[in-house]
Amino acid sequence: MRMTTTTMTYTNILVEKQETSPGSGIYIGLVALNRPSALNALNNHLMQELVEAMQAFDKDDTVRAIVLSGSERAFAAGADIKEMADETTVSIMSKDNFATWDRVKAVKKPIVAAVSGFALGGGCELMMMCDMIVASETAQFGQPEVNIGVIPGAGGTQRLTHALGKYKAMEIILTGRPMTANEALQAGLVNKVVPVELYLEEAKNLAIQIASKSPVATQLAKEAILKAFDGSLDDGLRFERKNFYMLFSSEDQKEGMKAFMEKRKAKFVGR
Repeated sequence: MRMTTTTMTYTNILVEKQETSPGSGIYIGLVALNRPSALNALNNHLMQELVEAMQAFDKDDTVRAIVLSGSERAFAAGADIKEMADETTVSIMSKDNFATWDRVKAVKKPIVAAVSGFALGGGCELMMMCDMIVASETAQFGQPEVNIGVIPGAGGTQRLTHALGKYKAMEIILTGRPMTANEALQAGLVNKVVPVELYLEEAKNLAIQIASKSPVATQLAKEAILKAFDGSLDDGLRFERKNFYMLFSSEDQKEGMKAFMEKRKAKFVGR
């Protein structure tokens, strides 16, 4: 028998509820990033829709766990650089778009990320805001912001360091190089790596296992684990955000993002 699904309509994401077994009345919420022409780059509209869908699932007592995915080619290749390229320190601080990201962090129900292809920059940061990560063999993870003259601004310097340790995080963030799925598994960044044709089903199966448990217990367990993990994270996030904003006063940020859009190598001048 097929499990019941309920579908909701958005512009930049695909959202549905899937019953864990026929007639159970217990569901997992499925959210898929859906900007294929931009490799699921995270623009402000997508993030607003993502928060809206996540919060709706958080309030729905029939939904016990959430799966966040992209496509086989890309979970999310990064933030939408076109939205940021012309910002200044003052303008980007005043818009405070990261407040939307904070609302994802506030979701109480367990979130499983299903990751295939690119999970870079903001995509990697969004993935790390989830509670468990199932990756396909083709997944690539990284924080390449240094290549366009900035640093991670949505938690990358903090969460990656918590996950990998100081030395590995330094290497990944300061070189901008991607990690393979197996390297991420060995480093403890993901829960499991499976063939590409199985990654989404494996993530759903993990969510279904969680959905079968007490929703009160799973939510309180998540809260307690995050309390241990996030010890000084908020201070780190504020520090990271300040440094991210400051970089929008640099010539290197303007050159890096302009070069990215013009598909050429950036010429950084160190100011």
